[in-house]
Amino acid sequence: MYSPRCMGHMSSVLPAFALMLTNLVVGINQNLVKREASKSFALIERQAAGIFHRLVYGFPRDFYHQHVHSNDAILGIMASGGTLANITALWIARNRCLGRQNGFAGVEKEGMRAALDHYGYADAVLIGSKLMHYSVDKAAALLGVGERNVMRVPVDDSYRVDIGKLRKMIDRCILRKQCVPAVIGVAGTTDCGSVDPVADMGSVARDARMHFHVDAAWGASLLFSNAHRSKLTGIEQADSVTVDGHKQLYMPLGTSMLVLRDPAAAKVIEKEARYMLQPRSGDLGKCSVEGSRPGRALLMHAAVHIIGHHGYEILVDENLRKAHYMAALVRSRQEFQLLCDPQTNIVLYRYLVVSGRLRVPANSRINDLNERIQNAQHRAGRTFVSRTVIEKSFGLRRLSLVALRAVIGNPLTTEEDIAAVLADQLQIVTEIEQRS
Repeated sequence: MYSPRCMGHMSSVLPAFALMLTNLVVGINQNLVKREASKSFALIERQAAGIFHRLVYGFPRDFYHQHVHSNDAILGIMASGGTLANITALWIARNRCLGRQNGFAGVEKEGMRAALDHYGYADAVLIGSKLMHYSVDKAAALLGVGERNVMRVPVDDSYRVDIGKLRKMIDRCILRKQCVPAVIGVAGTTDCGSVDPVADMGSVARDARMHFHVDAAWGASLLFSNAHRSKLTGIEQADSVTVDGHKQLYMPLGTSMLVLRDPAAAKVIEKEARYMLQPRSGDLGKCSVEGSRPGRALLMHAAVHIIGHHGYEILVDENLRKAHYMAALVRSRQEFQLLCDPQTNIVLYRYLVVSGRLRVPANSRINDLNERIQNAQHRAGRTFVSRTVIEKSFGLRRLSLVALRAVIGNPLTTEEDIAAVLADQLQIVTEIEQRS
């Protein structure tokens, strides 16, 4: 995974300090469920939450002086991955939507059926991009919404949510008396790195008085870049934002955070216990899906000081520059087809054996060949990209395409490495032809 020619997945290479600090976290073994068991790390986690909250929302300094260390405020919740951060966000959204009212104890106490009946809803749905992460299905299952009630909005040719269709979907849900706890935007889809128009989505959610969550597990790093931050314009409207440290922030697996716009939002998921998590204790475990957990926030806190804002900007800008270099290289080779312009640092393309107007049988053969190329590349181990399946329009026909998926996140990857990946794939095609 550390090879500069391994461009298949979203896991980071690690800076040296991350290895040393991980040993420290394990050695000290503080437990973030309870302040008494994490006397120093609880403070560090609150500070890290404040740093990323300010990166996303940019509130005045006085706001952070008031809330970062307040027992009544939670600016961010650490999680062991983007999946748990997304689940936590939607848990909060559901509880705020179906909360206490006129003697009703709320969905957390009474359950989904009673909550929907009390509020006069037929059922509940979650709405987001067709390309949103599968963790939303997990959240729907765990929260009693049901996977079948995850409604996916079609995307445009740039693989971004179609705002007009989003509005129509929400209007239909309102007419059908369906509760919509949250509208979900994606800032960096896992398939192709596309970024939803979060400003427009935020406006739609606000007009409908719905919780707006942005899954920025992949794209949050763009906030460090002056050149690319504008791609996330409107993220400050989100009620909650997922940030994943083990992707483009170069931290170990298990280092993620849910950032909350409202310092009081997490109160709707608070839990208490007689032996700990007492009222006003400030215990961070009160608002976490996880109970006992290590002090991984130390790594997030350290990284933004050691790598620094400008260091992250250099890394982000270089990753995107190399992605555009690879896209241009793919365009220049007649054997390959670029499937979409990269919006972040994921490049989707395919090996193309026919030209001109595509027919379904020809497309089927192309899909099969690209699967064989990617499998052979994995087995050979010289270079690596992953693969996915996307839909693309060709005239009036919309086809499912097997796409080769290059994720360029290793700072040590060079232009020569990128060229070597494509050359290796061409060599694999020759080997496949010879065997055939």
